[in-house]
Formats: sequence, structure tokens, C-alpha cells
Amino acid sequence: MRAMSQLSNGERIHLVDQKGRHYALTLKAGETYQFSGQTIAHDALIGRPDATMVTLSRGKKMLALRPTLGDYVLKMPRGAQVLYPKDLALIPMWADVYPGARVFEAGTGSGALTMALLRAVGPRGLVVTYEMREDFARTALQNIDRYMGPVPNLVSLRKNAYEGIELLDDGVPFDRVVLDLPEPWQVIPHAAKALRSGGIYESFVPTVPQVMQTVEALERTTVFAMVETFETLLRTWSVQGRSVRPDHRMVAHSGFITVARKVEAGLLDFVSRREAESEGTREEASANMGEESSR
Repeated sequence: MRAMSQLSNGERIHLVDQKGRHYALTLKAGETYQFSGQTIAHDALIGRPDATMVTLSRGKKMLALRPTLGDYVLKMPRGAQVLYPKDLALIPMWADVYPGARVFEAGTGSGALTMALLRAVGPRGLVVTYEMREDFARTALQNIDRYMGPVPNLVSLRKNAYEGIELLDDGVPFDRVVLDLPEPWQVIPHAAKALRSGGIYESFVPTVPQVMQTVEALERTTVFAMVETFETLLRTWSVQGRSVRPDHRMVAHSGFITVARKVEAGLLDFVSRREAESEGTREEASANMGEESSR
């Protein structure tokens, strides 16, 4: 995102009213913004400091500011449904996406998760994203460019991740695989091949049957360990003097995040055999103790 302190021509900004409601617009010199019968010229906003108070034609005051990524994704044009900020915040953390990482993502959707991943990998990292639908990909790239500007470390391809994950020409495997797809279990065998040893798999799905199939597929590969699934619930609070209470509405269930670590092939079979042998030894010892006590 642009680091200038002044609002500039061509950038996406939000106008925020006294109730905290956001209204998005793209600044264009010479144009006029209309809101409930009131207007303000874009030229009156261009060049003003970020987070400045402005007055519309009939006296309504609003705050003009650059949106945070969380604010932006909720108001940006969308093809696919976007992830909530509460999930966008956790996905890069639990996938341990670090500066310089090489990340594979599918599908691109409206670009919200792509932007979160690009922020996490930084300019030295790389994000490769697959999206089958041309209209979704076009909207996503426009959203990304409008908020982040040019991103040379993004490779956006019209491909189907269900059919496979191709490494780039250098043949270097991915550090992370992050999926926001209806059937991520179809991609898991491909992820097992495309990830480096120690790499992390992560997927987001909204329903219980989907997460069950995802975990079963991870277990079948025998190269994914430390499988965890969780959801996040966000509850805001109203704090007004001595009146402190949780808000009546909250962003509750949105989806399940499943995370797994790629480990050395055969390790899980070895661990399972050791656990089975250990269990057998305990059962044998318990049986022997029972025989001795009955004598």
C-alpha cells in the first residue's frame, strides 16, 4: 500500500460517518462523490492528510482515511465471498508464513487472502495463486493493485489446483500451501508432493463434512503430522464509561482452519507401530498382573 501521508488521486479511500459506517470510493480528480443528497468534490479530498475530517455540502462531517486491510476487504468489489479479517489475521500466523517464504495459494477468490499472504512474505518472498475463473481472477487482481500497487512477487495463474500443483521453472518446492477451496482434500496429494519437508499445509472450509474429509485425506497421505483444526469467534465489547458489556452481535462461526506439517515419509507408520507395540506391551503386562493376583 502507498506510504504517503496525503490522500492522492487514483487511490481507494473510505469515508467514515459518526456511527462508524464505511463508504468506499476511488479518488479521481474532477469527479464528485454523492451521499444521501450531499456531495463533496474529489478535489477537496485529494492532497488532504490521511484520517482528516471533511464536510459535505449540507454540513455532514465524515472522516476521510486510507482503509486498513481488514476494512478494505469488507468493502472491496468481490467475485467470490471474502474471508473475514479475523480469519485473515490467523491464517498467515498458523501457516507460519514468514518474510521470504514461497507460498502456493488456491483459489484466489476476491484476493483478500492473497493480500494477507503477500504482506507476510514481504518483497523477498513469492506467492503463486491458482484461480480457475477468469472473472474472479480479474476482480482479485484489480483489488490487489488498487490496495497494494504493483506486486512483482505475485504469480497469478488460471489453473485448477484439483488437477495438480506445478513447481515453477526453478523446481524449488513450496514452503507453504494455503487453500480456500470447496474440496481441499482433492489437492492434498498434490500438496504432499509440492511442499518441502517441514513445510506447512493449511486450508479453510465452512462446514463439518468438509473438514472431516480434509483431515481424513491428510491422514491417508502418511506424510502429514501434527494435524490441528479450529475455528475463531470474535466478540466485540461496548465500553461507555462504567457501562461495559459484550455487544449483542458477534462474528461467530465463519469456517474451520486445518493445519498440518509435512514430515519424513514413513515416519508416521513407524510412530504408529511403536504406539501399537507399546499398547500391546501394556496389555500383556496388565494380563500377567491379573494372573499373578488370581493365584
